[in-house]
Amino acid sequence: MQKYLVTIQFEMSEAFMEQVPPHRTYINFLINKGTIDHYAVSMETHRSWITLNAESKKEVEKILKKSPLCKFWTWEIDELFVLDGQHYRLPEVNPN
Repeated sequence: MQKYLVTIQFEMSEAFMEQVPPHRTYINFLINKGTIDHYAVSMETHRSWITLNAESKKEVEKILKKSPLCKFWTWEIDELFVLDGQHYRLPEVNPN
């Protein structure tokens, strides 16, 4: 399984906003399933970033195309060589 970073550019509209609730349900499902590690959205720049686990870029595209917001998106998919941060480390040991 590889890690991918998806950068999404989107256009806001009333039709877009109507699809946000079902999209969030889909994203929550993928987070709970372990497919998505991180999901971030900037309303300032109309961009989203998703880090996810998949076997290939084609699988990533299949996942993205199932979102109700897909028709409002353009995206770039990058396979990651390194992804590191606090959430990927062991918890700090604190003596009682």
